[in-house]
This record gives sequence, C-alpha cells and structure tokens, in this order.
Amino acid sequence: MRTTHHSEYLKIESVFIKPVESAFISEVQLRAQWLDLNYLSQPDFDISIEEYTAFEESISNSGAEIHHFPLDQALSLDAIYCRDASIATDFGMIICNMGKHGRANEPESHKKVFIENNIPILGEIKAPGTVEGGDVTWLDEKSLAVGHSYRTNPEGIAQLKHLLEPHGVEIVVAELPHYKGQQDVFHLMSILSPVAEDLAVVYSPLMPIKFRNELIQRGFQFIEVPEEEFESMGCNVLAIAPKKCIMVEGNPKTKNALIEAGCEVISYKGTEISIKGGGGPTCLTRPMLRSY
Repeated sequence: MRTTHHSEYLKIESVFIKPVESAFISEVQLRAQWLDLNYLSQPDFDISIEEYTAFEESISNSGAEIHHFPLDQALSLDAIYCRDASIATDFGMIICNMGKHGRANEPESHKKVFIENNIPILGEIKAPGTVEGGDVTWLDEKSLAVGHSYRTNPEGIAQLKHLLEPHGVEIVVAELPHYKGQQDVFHLMSILSPVAEDLAVVYSPLMPIKFRNELIQRGFQFIEVPEEEFESMGCNVLAIAPKKCIMVEGNPKTKNALIEAGCEVISYKGTEISIKGGGGPTCLTRPMLRSY
C-alpha cells in the first residue's frame, strides 16, 4: 500500500477531528460565543452531539483511524472546524496562521498535539502572513491549489511557496472573489471539493475563470452545484475514498448528480454542527494519510 498526505480523494487511513464536547464544550460556551463568531444562530448542544456522533461513525465505518484533538479552553467554538489550523504534507505538517482573529490560538494547539504524537513539523506561517487550511486543496501529489481570500493573504501564500516549492510542489493560486465580505466564511473549499482523480464538485458562479480553466486543462470533470444548494453546503463534500463521499443532508440535486457520476454518498444531519457555523464535512476533519 502506498500512502500520501497529498490528496483530497484517496482512501482516508488516518484523520484528526475535534468532537463537539471538546469544541462547543457546553451550552454556556455556545451562548457566549456564537454571535461574535458570526454563526447563523446558536447551535443546540445536545443535538450537536447527536449530529457529530453520526458524522464520526460515517468516517469510522470506512476503516479510518480517528484521532481526537483535545479540549483546549483557549480556543473558540470554531476549533471544531479543525482543517483550517494546519496543512498535512509528506514532508511534515505546516502550522497555519489564521485570518480570522477569533481563531488565532488554534494553530499553536495543533502544533502541540503534533509534537506530542511525534508528527514532524515542516514549518509555520508567520505574521503578517495568513493561511487557513480551508483555502488549500491538493489537485494531485505535486500540485497544491491555494485560494487568495480574506483568510489567506499574499504574504502567507509566499511563505507556503517557500516551504513547498523546494520539495517539488507547484502552488496554483486561485484569486477568490469578495462575495459577502471579510466577515463571511468563504474559502477555496467553499467552491471546490475533489472526489476522484478527475472529478470535482464545484460552484462555478464564484469560481475564478483562470482557475476553473486550469482545472479543465488538468482533465477535471465537474459536478455543478445549483444555486439553491450552495448556502446549504452542497459544494462541501468530503471524499473518504475515490467516489465515496460524505455530505450534509438537504442537497438532493447535488447528491443525485454525485450518484449519477458513480459516487457513493453518505449524508449526515448537519444543521447544528455545519450549517450554523459555516463548516461542512471537509472543515470538520484534518485528514492525514490517504492510500492508493
């Protein structure tokens, strides 16, 4: 078996997640933070636990080895969206620097866990640079797409290039639109989810033309998310193996399009843990090793 960190669609062998009890912590914590963090409304703690349990089981049933990020009182509710604070590479982890101020402590928390588990660190993104993991997507083992967004700035992208280009990794920059502005949750993975070597779920209305053409030139076929399913996270799809996907319930057109393309689709109720905080299944996971 050959393994790599450089994929969004191969079979997940190992993944880190941050359970509700360690992120939301309590109803009191939710009540105190949800508004300042721009959630749509306050998540219900008990229902969140139920939703997360089902979500975690979907990953566990695939045979993946699951590791939990621990409770850390220095972090906010957003720590549940654990993809954003670090990037997994074959050369070691890259510790991000968050563009959202309320999430500033998350990268150091990830770094501590990785060191405790003897997981090597390749480098860190330092201020004034910012990079969030939701803006970073592997296109293949030697190509990493990075969104220039309100969360990931040019200095952060330059540092990412400095860390990865010496290892033969090409950085493909996608210039993301303003959309709803600086306070909104809008990453590259809001509009792109690779689910196989040559297949991706996309929301083309917000995709930069140059970047979309780049994907086409690389041989990607698109599953287009309809406008009415974008806000309900139809484009945020986690591949746990080639053409085997997890997505939030409530996106029937996108789900049917995936099935018609030969994909197996697992849905979970994500009203509390995904929709309200703007983080779908890709956001809820920090995939590590994937295998061919």
